[in-house]
Amino acid sequence: MKALIPEMFEIFSAFSFVFYGIMSFTSNIMKSEFNRWGISKFRIIVGCAQLTGGFGLLLGFYFPVMTLLSSLGLTVLMLLGFILRLIVKDGIVKSSPAFIYIIINLFILLNNLNIDF
Repeated sequence: MKALIPEMFEIFSAFSFVFYGIMSFTSNIMKSEFNRWGISKFRIIVGCAQLTGGFGLLLGFYFPVMTLLSSLGLTVLMLLGFILRLIVKDGIVKSSPAFIYIIINLFILLNNLNIDF
């Protein structure tokens, strides 16, 4: 069971980021959120980073280095997103998903580095 938990987190994170990456390109709600945050010019870059990270986590099941790179990148991306949400004063509830994804992807990263905690 212990070995299954990291894989479950990896699959969850991968599909989440593929979904949100697609939404960054197609959703009017996401477009308006990027405008509200004042970073509309970065929407495409963020969407590409989310898609790359999500697919990288999936590829990581076959090429472990992809898990390391993707989980590190997604951890940094979510850290920046969390900081941005604090700057725009979104509050704890709206900021918590970014924080949870920081924890999930940091767990994936540390697990793949074989660091026990």
